Amino acid sequence: MDLRMIKDPSFLKHYTNKELTALADKIRSFLIEKLSVTGGHLGPNLGVVELTIALHKMFDSPKDKLIWDVGHQSYVHKILTGRADKFETLRKYKGLSGFPKRNESEHDCWETGHSSTSLSASMGMVVARDLRGTNEHVVAIIGDGALTGGMALEALNHIGDEKKNLIVVLNDNEMSIAPNVGALHNMLSRMRTAGKYNKAKDDIEYLMKKIPAFGGKIASAAERVKDSFKYLLVPGMFFEELGFKYLGPVDGHNFDDLIENMSYAKKTAGPVLIHAITKKGKGYSPAENDKIGTWHGLGPYKIESGEVIKQASKGPSYSNVVSETLRKIARKDEKIVVITPAMTIGSKLEGFEEEFPDRLFDVGIAEQHAVTMAAGLAIENMKPVLSIYSTFLQRGYDQLVHDVCRQNLNVVFAVDRAGFVGADGETHHGVFDINFMRHIPNLTILMAKDENELQHMVYTAVQHDGPIAVRFPRGNGLGIKMDEQLKTIPIGKWEILRNGSDVALLSFGPMLQEVLSAAEELKKYGIYARVINARSIKPLDEDMLIELGNEGIPIVSIEEAVLHGGFGSAVLEFMSNQKFSSNIERIGIPDEYIEHGSVSDLLAEVGLTKQQIVERVKTMVQKHLRALKNG
Repeated sequence: MDLRMIKDPSFLKHYTNKELTALADKIRSFLIEKLSVTGGHLGPNLGVVELTIALHKMFDSPKDKLIWDVGHQSYVHKILTGRADKFETLRKYKGLSGFPKRNESEHDCWETGHSSTSLSASMGMVVARDLRGTNEHVVAIIGDGALTGGMALEALNHIGDEKKNLIVVLNDNEMSIAPNVGALHNMLSRMRTAGKYNKAKDDIEYLMKKIPAFGGKIASAAERVKDSFKYLLVPGMFFEELGFKYLGPVDGHNFDDLIENMSYAKKTAGPVLIHAITKKGKGYSPAENDKIGTWHGLGPYKIESGEVIKQASKGPSYSNVVSETLRKIARKDEKIVVITPAMTIGSKLEGFEEEFPDRLFDVGIAEQHAVTMAAGLAIENMKPVLSIYSTFLQRGYDQLVHDVCRQNLNVVFAVDRAGFVGADGETHHGVFDINFMRHIPNLTILMAKDENELQHMVYTAVQHDGPIAVRFPRGNGLGIKMDEQLKTIPIGKWEILRNGSDVALLSFGPMLQEVLSAAEELKKYGIYARVINARSIKPLDEDMLIELGNEGIPIVSIEEAVLHGGFGSAVLEFMSNQKFSSNIERIGIPDEYIEHGSVSDLLAEVGLTKQQIVERVKTMVQKHLRALKNG
């Protein structure tokens, strides 16, 4: 079968298990070939090939709802629902998303990019179904890593209590991005090795029924024996006590096993959990043998050797600069403790973990817990650093407000992936954190122009009294010389990078490189721009702003972040409060979600390229000069 000819999954109803196996092999080969060019989440998708085929054979999408948690394992689902012909565009600008997208297909009933949301969403859909009086199946597919998220556990608790008909498929591959951690992970490990729970339970119950009911003592003894055996069977009891019918462990690569258990689940009243054991990266040895998460999500690679094709870069990754700076500081300061929510690999913390294993805590997919744990450490006079992606810090917002900033605690937030991240799209862009942090009392926000300034900024943050966030982007630095000695940077003070008297351009982070190029281009039009490194996003450099106000020079703020409530808004508010009538313009991301694509494509879409900045500034300055001329 040509996978590109698939329009919908209905053809699977007539396939034998032998034909399904051949289809699984073809899909694996397709994914390995296509992702070697585009990159993407190879390991998660290779691991769910049989599971996804079985789901589409046993359920009738889009009538039945298949809800993928996180969504990075939905490539097989996309192929079976008629999108194989678009895989050349996967994660490219205006192309196929790497996650479920409702506007792509009627089979994508839920959009996600963050973990642990599927159970809550499925519960909402089940309640809607029952109120409507329809009979479709609702199936949530969640990984063992995502199951550690607090939101997933909250949903399990509610689903088990409501007793509504809902099927949960636990895709257990022992990995999230990197190997999972925590007590729940350890419990699942015991369940994987304990064999078939339901058969053993049914056998015990059958034997108990054979005991004659001669009276209260014998009957009571029989029940106690049954309960004792039940609790000896560790597998499934956690879920059974929560109100689920537990099926498994099931071989997630065996069609007989999968179809039998899905068929049983469809007939069972109340919530059911199918525990499917899968192998992440199955069918491609480099991905199968991956122990650290390299093949979870990656760029292009060579199929034959498994060699990842790395992009040439001038400098070290910003994540690595932060990690190695913390490592350097920690050698002299025993109070430094680093926390990460399942991002040890993503945030390049392996070196820190190796040198200080008792001072790095991977708390799993538990951002809220991570933030408040940092607060607890700070209360006890430690120096906690929470290394977290911008998009995931969103999930700990209440803890940031209530537990850290309200108590004015010394917690450092190393905010990774600030700005556009590219191919992962709108669920992963770090463009909202300035807006949701700027209004919180006591919190300081910084962003460095390059890797050298970043290392000094991390050092400054560790010395700072009060909560502080240091933002830094995905990707690599500029390749500039790094100072040997760390030093503090004055908070609330900006830096003039280029002098000019016609307009002041305020920016921070890597965007400054675009702004400096724009300033050079503006010279051709007789416009001399002053470029200011506004590295202290909060607090602002009020003294410099007052000087600009007194000078009457036009001001343009330029930020790779959402405009509403952002840095430019802060400048406008301050100048207004100071009663300055300065001509101020803001350039940044408009009030909309920006989808996936290369960072350069996305910057062009929102008007943040050199030439677009030049045109905006030209128009503004010319208008300002005309106004001055006309009095």
